[in-house]
Parts: sequence; C-alpha cells; structure tokens
Amino acid sequence: MLVEGNHYRTIWPNKGLSGVTIIDQTFLPFEFKLRQLSTLDEAVEAIKSMRVRGAPLIGVTAAYGIAISLTENQSDESLIAAKKILIESRPTAVNLSWAVNLVYDKLKKEPEVSRVSMAWKLANRLADEDVKINQSIGNFGLKLIKGIKKSRINVLTHCNAGWLATIDHGTALSPIYKAFEDGIDIHVWVDETRPRNQGMNLTAWELGQANIPHTIITDNAGGLLMQRGEVDFVIVGADRVSVDGNVCNKIGTYLKALAAKTHKIPFYVAAPLSSVDLSYHGENNLFDIECRDESEILRVKGMDSLNNLTEVQIGYSSAYNPAFDITPSKYISKIICEKGIYNPGDIGKALK
Repeated sequence: MLVEGNHYRTIWPNKGLSGVTIIDQTFLPFEFKLRQLSTLDEAVEAIKSMRVRGAPLIGVTAAYGIAISLTENQSDESLIAAKKILIESRPTAVNLSWAVNLVYDKLKKEPEVSRVSMAWKLANRLADEDVKINQSIGNFGLKLIKGIKKSRINVLTHCNAGWLATIDHGTALSPIYKAFEDGIDIHVWVDETRPRNQGMNLTAWELGQANIPHTIITDNAGGLLMQRGEVDFVIVGADRVSVDGNVCNKIGTYLKALAAKTHKIPFYVAAPLSSVDLSYHGENNLFDIECRDESEILRVKGMDSLNNLTEVQIGYSSAYNPAFDITPSKYISKIICEKGIYNPGDIGKALK
C-alpha cells in the first residue's frame, strides 16, 4: 500500500538475504520508521513487542525468523530451537504456529546444505501468497458492500486488520479499499481500540494515507451509532477461528458483535483460512488468551508540546489486560476468506 505516495509492504527481505526490513509499528502514527531484523532474537522481540502485529504478519515474520536463524546455523538443533522460541513468542494468533510448523515440516526434510536457500524461498512464498489471499478477500467482501443500496455507506471496524496487519492490502480493510477504488462513497468509524490504540494509531493512519473518509470514536461509542442507524455493517479481522465459526479477535470485538446483533446489523469477519484452527471447535478452545502487561493500560504514548514522542502515566491501580476475546458464531453474519463468503458454521468446509 502507499505511504506518502510510495509503495511499501510491512516486511521484506534484504538483497543479501541476511535479514529483513520491517515497518516498526510502535512509532505510528507519529513517526514512520523502518527497522532491520538480522537475528532470530530480533525477530522474536519484534513479535513480542508488537513492532510487527496482526495474525498474518506475525506468521510471515516468524517464517523469516527461521530463515535468518538458519543463515547462521543450519543444523537440526538450530531449526528445532527456532521453532520453539517463535511459537512461544505470542500464544493466541494461530497463524504464527501455522506458518512456523509449515516451514519447519518442509525444512526438516531438506539437507542442511540447502536449508538456507529453501527457508528464504518458503518465507518469500508465504509473503507473496498473503498478498494474493488478501486481494481475494477484498474482492469477495466488495460483493457484500455492493449489496448495500445507499448513497453513502458507513462501516465500523475494530482494532487494525488492514495492510499493517498483513503483508499488504489487509483482511477486514481490504474490501473497504476495493470499494473506495471502485468509486463507492464509504466512510469508516474507527474504534480507538484501547489499550494499545491500534485503531487510532494504525487503522486511522492507514485510511488517511489512502484518503478514505474516516472518523475515530471511543470504543464505547459504537452501540450508540448502531442505535441511531449510522452503521451499515461491522467488519473485523480474526486471530483464530474455530471450525464451527467462533472467532477469537482483539478484546472488545465480542461487545461490538452483541450490539450489532441487537440492532440487526451485519457483522462480518474477514480472515485467511490459515486463521482457522482445526483443533478448535465449540467450547474446545485449547489455547491461551494472551494477557499483556498492565503498563499498556496505565501508560499512554503521544507527542509532547515539542513534538517529542513520549509516554505518560495515567493510573496507579493494578490492571488486567487480556488482549483478545471470543465471539460465538451465532453473532457473526458471514466469514469472508480467500475462497469465498461462508456462514460461520460452514467455515471448516472451506479447508477441504
């Protein structure tokens, strides 16, 4: 996508295949900074600290992390160690373990002498496939948008499921980009998404770069807008999807789905099939809901009067900071993936 008129992906390999360059998302929207990752530890730190974030992107970053690690040591021990530390870096988004296991399973069969080149090929392939998948999601989502017969369409989204959460184009924002390019008058209500403010810091910044009309709202304002008839549909991404259509996504997603159901507003989830967890069915959610440090709630990042990036303390009590919640399938209208538009209970069939 475009940043000040220049095309960027969120991650790309260096020419010498010695490392990768990422957009460091912890500085957005205040500063656009690129960062080099040249060791496995740096890749893990980037995932943990959310310099890269979003389920598809952290999966691809992990694949590049394996390639970087093997550049130094091609042994079985190195491959096994890289797999373990990367999978443990963040527990909730299934794309991470999916990408690591896919790359690991192919590389363990590869002779050590050719593992490095194969690892880079696999990581690059995952990145390119992610772009195609997101374009397909955008095309299918556009069909749903075109079914809304209004002069202006208002959509509400939560957190960031745009190109910054993927390699390019995004999941939940991909149909919005397609609609805007198609000349549809579309406006986006952007939840601030406390505590890390990914909606305000990332989604709004993205939409601004694309000149798409948008308005930032507090996380609690969505219900009022739906009550007033000012939301035509809600669309979010996903970090993990059960085979029967339950969706684990950024904390606050569940409440938006409840409000949308009450007001008979379509609630769409856009996600690649790599987000579907075959071991996740119904209440059988055998994975951790990541709980992040309480400092994310008690501190806020911003610019001071001298335009310096800084953090300020806004509270001193103990805090609880779960990063995700689960939305049952009965509150979800459709799931959009690269193969089409599915009723939530049928998403498992798309894998066959």
